[in-house]
Amino acid sequence: MRLNKFLSNSGVASRRKSDDLISQGKVRVNGKTVTEFGTIINEKKDKVEVEGKAVCLPSSFVYIKLNKPKGYACTANDEKGRKTIYELVKCEERLFSVGRLDYDTEGLIILTNDGDFANKIAHPKYAIEKEYKVNIEGEIKESELAVMRKGAVVEGEKMPSAKVKFLSYENGITKLSVVIDEGQNRQVRRMFEAIGKDIKQLKRIRIGGVKLGGIKRGDYRDLTPEELDMLVRGK
Repeated sequence: MRLNKFLSNSGVASRRKSDDLISQGKVRVNGKTVTEFGTIINEKKDKVEVEGKAVCLPSSFVYIKLNKPKGYACTANDEKGRKTIYELVKCEERLFSVGRLDYDTEGLIILTNDGDFANKIAHPKYAIEKEYKVNIEGEIKESELAVMRKGAVVEGEKMPSAKVKFLSYENGITKLSVVIDEGQNRQVRRMFEAIGKDIKQLKRIRIGGVKLGGIKRGDYRDLTPEELDMLVRGK
């Protein structure tokens, strides 16, 4: 198995980032530093270490969907000492999130120890849709919706286009559905900042064909075979 694939499947990093770790001399195989791309290893016999820590393939793959509450970070060790989503999930395997939600965003997030699966779901090339429910303060004009549908400009950079649908307006709050298929960092929040709108609640409710469903905040469950198949097929 190629070393970068081994590292990816072990949940260390994507293949591209694994290549970076290799080129930086942070990976050792059987006690020797390896810096060559395309290195082949025996995944059953060779001992692999990254920055001094042993790495191995998971004994089995795990696929979990979690309803992330607001106020949790999507990192294993948060530098600010905040609560993390990994405190909510009891699993012996080393998990990582497929994409992230920022600290103040809630909703659907997928956790796994399958590196190839995670890279496919998160990669822009596969254009897997992510749907968000957005509550903003005040009313919104059709012209402002049109800006986001075409791609809002943030600090001179044009954001990817989005599907934006008006849902309702009640008690000073406008509710919208926003669908994106690239997932740049803080993309939805930046879109609304570009048109001067304040987001009161941001919640991801769907990734591809997988919906958040009836999972309470902070709870999780395994993906069903049907849900997993939809994601693998990019549906």
